[in-house]
Amino acid sequence: MSVPTPSWRPLSPAERAVAIEVLTGGPLSRSAVARRLGMSGASLTRLAKPLIDAGLLVEVPAEAAPPAQGRPGQPLDIVEGPWHFVGLKITDDALYGVVTTLKSRVVRRETRPLTDRDPAAVAELAGFLVEELARDHPRLAGIGVGVGGRVRDRSVVAESLFLGWQEVPFAELLERRTKLPVIVENDVAALVESETWFGAGRGLDRFAVLTLGAGIGYGLVIGGTPVRSVDEGYGLGRHWIIDPAGPLTPEGQRGSAVSMLSIPGIEYQVQAATGTRIPYETILELARSGEPLASRVIAEAGRALGILLANIANFALPEKVLLAGEGVGLMDAAADTVSTALAAHRHPAARPLDLETKVSDFHDWARGAAVLAIQVLVLGGRDGG
Repeated sequence: MSVPTPSWRPLSPAERAVAIEVLTGGPLSRSAVARRLGMSGASLTRLAKPLIDAGLLVEVPAEAAPPAQGRPGQPLDIVEGPWHFVGLKITDDALYGVVTTLKSRVVRRETRPLTDRDPAAVAELAGFLVEELARDHPRLAGIGVGVGGRVRDRSVVAESLFLGWQEVPFAELLERRTKLPVIVENDVAALVESETWFGAGRGLDRFAVLTLGAGIGYGLVIGGTPVRSVDEGYGLGRHWIIDPAGPLTPEGQRGSAVSMLSIPGIEYQVQAATGTRIPYETILELARSGEPLASRVIAEAGRALGILLANIANFALPEKVLLAGEGVGLMDAAADTVSTALAAHRHPAARPLDLETKVSDFHDWARGAAVLAIQVLVLGGRDGG
């Protein structure tokens, strides 16, 4: 890249806390930031000044702040320009890319078919896409990449069944191609971080994310911080048994969450019974119209989803659960069945589960990867799992 990348200095823990508070809640008055962080106004002023001098925070006109945010004329906000970030999501057949501002606002979306899963070929395709994005957004500060699988040190794809990769130093490959810093992370972990900062989990103490798609993803937030584990990316949904007598598919144990709820699992069940491969969305449409086979498969999936949500609610005790991913159409096709199974597997006196369903595409996953890049490269983010 012809434009040099910015050199944000490392932030102290207190400075980082101020920056994140303004990033996720701004514009905010100094008094509001100080109150939320439990610090004095003098301490907040001392911490904010170097962040303003460094071009990370900016004072904005009072009218830009929400009403009753404190002393007028002093609201703080994150500087959105001039730098942008690229987020990439790699699937088995496509590369999805977004460009975001420092506040994670998406300003461009692109998709490219992936015909060669060789790591060098994927890095080359990603490099071409970044070059194209840089023509309209020349000040790119970094790249975040989301991959289904296990990622080590936010740089090496230790294993990805979807891509057939093992021990691939993808951050190094892409950095060499683009001359930009690259952060690689498990795609579900990136999505959870994004939703915790900017989405359904914003401001919550305990929050869970369940994703339905090519596989089953799960993430948990406690104390406002995502719980990280060395087991992330193993595809634990293949061993999360919901019905021991349930369907057996090539992608999971009998009656597992993957067998019963993933898009390939549902498609496989219908294909095994009919001899014809029917796309997932068509299966949902057939079930809504009352076609017997599709209705049975989707009803079983709906019961499985209700049980899975009840297990999460019973043991993780979240304030809210976000159901996301390209397979969430199941919730609409089997809403009553899901609700019945959810209620049947919870205590009658338990409070209703706050469940939010988000119809998302792979660009949302790419945005999550961009948020990770912002978190790590700008704010000195959390250590990788």
